[in-house]
Amino acid sequence: MPTHTHLTIDIVSDVVCPWCYIGYKRLEQAMAAYKDQVQFTVRWHPFELNPAMQEDGQLLSEHLAEKYQITPEQSEQNRARIIALGEESGIRFHFTPLSRIYNTFKAHQLLHWAANYGRQTELKLALFEAYFTEQDDPSQLSVLLDAAETAGLDRDEAELVLKQGNFAEAVRAEEQTWSGQGITAVPAFVFNEKYLLSGAQETETFIDAIEMALQELNDE
Repeated sequence: MPTHTHLTIDIVSDVVCPWCYIGYKRLEQAMAAYKDQVQFTVRWHPFELNPAMQEDGQLLSEHLAEKYQITPEQSEQNRARIIALGEESGIRFHFTPLSRIYNTFKAHQLLHWAANYGRQTELKLALFEAYFTEQDDPSQLSVLLDAAETAGLDRDEAELVLKQGNFAEAVRAEEQTWSGQGITAVPAFVFNEKYLLSGAQETETFIDAIEMALQELNDE
C-alpha cells in the first residue's frame, strides 16, 4: 500500500457521550495499525444530546431516569460497564451520585473554531477528560478555556470566539446537515464520506471499515 494513501474519517459526536469517547479510542487503536501506511484526517462534527438542557445542567441519575426510564440499579450497572470498557481503552471514567450532565453548544463552537488550527482532536480529548475524568462542567467558560489551552490553542482567542459567538450559526447549520442525513444518535463514523459506522464498535470492526474504504480508494 503506498505511503501517500489518505483517508478521511468524519465523526459526529457529543462531549458528554461516554460511547463517543470509547468509540474514538477504539478507532484510534485501529488507525494505529496503519500508521506507516495511511494518512488519516479526522474531522469532528457537532451533535447535542441535550440541546434544551438548563444552564446548570441536571443530575445524571435524574436525567437518565427521565430520558430512558431506567431504574437507579440499571443506571449503576450501565455506569459500571462503561467504567470497565473505558479502562480497556485507557479512559478513566469517574462517576459519583452528584455527577451532572450539561449543555454542550459552546463546546461545539470551540471545536468548530479549533478545526482552523488542525487541533480538533486534541481539544475533543481535552473536553472528554475534563467532563468524564475531572467532572468539570463543559458549558463553563473557564473549563472550555482550560481545555483549549491544553489542546495547544490560544486561550485569549478562544475566549473571544466564545464571547462573540462567532461560530454559533455554523454549528447549528452543521447539526441540521447531519440530522438531515439521518444521524439521530452518536457516535457516528463516516469513512471516505461514504461508509457509515454507528456506535462504539470494536476495534476489529473499525479495522474492517478502514479496509473497505481503502479498497475503494485503491480501485479508483
